[in-house]
Amino acid sequence: MIHPIEARSYQILSEQFDFTPYDGFQRSVVKRVIHATADFELAGSLAFSTGAAERAIAAIKAQSPVVCDVEMVRAGITSYITECFLRQTEPTATGIPTRSYMAMAKAAQQYPTNAIFVVGCAPTALYALIGLADQEWFKPALVIGLPVGFVGASESKAALRKSTLPYITNTGNKGGSPAASAAFNSLVRIAKENRGHDDS
Repeated sequence: MIHPIEARSYQILSEQFDFTPYDGFQRSVVKRVIHATADFELAGSLAFSTGAAERAIAAIKAQSPVVCDVEMVRAGITSYITECFLRQTEPTATGIPTRSYMAMAKAAQQYPTNAIFVVGCAPTALYALIGLADQEWFKPALVIGLPVGFVGASESKAALRKSTLPYITNTGNKGGSPAASAAFNSLVRIAKENRGHDDS
């Protein structure tokens, strides 16, 4: 049951944001991201590959693995079991590849099919997944690519949109752990309610 404060928040954002460009599944994600970030510009820049939300919801119902790039993203997801491989990597002498890159590459090897990858911090983690897009063995259910920052964030998301991977992402430098976890949480809510849209 939705708390009255949350319900009022959704009412306010619905009065201030035009959701008509988004279908039911997408609208749920956009609403949740606005609610988590209070950033209309970020939410308005969200982009979805065809059928991405539907694939993710089916994967969630099947209890597929979910891998996050950083612990901050994991902290924002409380209703689903997630993993982060960052602590299983050691920094290289040059810092290249980054720990985030190595961790996500390792996660992809362990969960090559039907997993959901949630990136809310490191562009290099997203690049690790994009680099596997043409590999026949790598078939994720969804990549949520919402890294934030001024170095590589916008570029990595542009590369994701051009790839063959199913995605939820956005344009520009904005993003972050709250946005990424909110996007995933919206899909969990839909899966649990077993309906196509969230009118809250």
